[in-house]
Amino acid sequence: MGTQITPMLAVSDGKAAMEFYKAAFGATVLWDLDGQVAGLEIDGAPFFLAEEAAEYGTRGPASAGFTTVRIELFVDDPGAVQKKALAAGARVHSPVEEHEHETTGPRPIRRMLQGAVVDPFGHLWLIGKILE
Repeated sequence: MGTQITPMLAVSDGKAAMEFYKAAFGATVLWDLDGQVAGLEIDGAPFFLAEEAAEYGTRGPASAGFTTVRIELFVDDPGAVQKKALAAGARVHSPVEEHEHETTGPRPIRRMLQGAVVDPFGHLWLIGKILE
């Protein structure tokens, strides 16, 4: 296996977070250490959860009062995924809309359909699809 970056999200309640991510994004639990730490995946993309732990200096965005990371989830139908996340308990951050981008590089993005939600633990999820 080559290099892989996998985020670990700090949450206030690991078991509730697993249930939210399963309901909102169709996540599958890969392993679970009694809700304290868990590995999940969304369509093969892994991520981890860890309950907040003061002894490790770990706080989630809801406890800290801000987030410095946004998670980008690319899907076939951003509107449907955003609706599912809202029904599971997320709050809308921005509606799904088409955006024009001027990017450069080996894979320039011209148009994108994207919206965002904030999950119950304070994490910002951008939900999008590259159109061209």
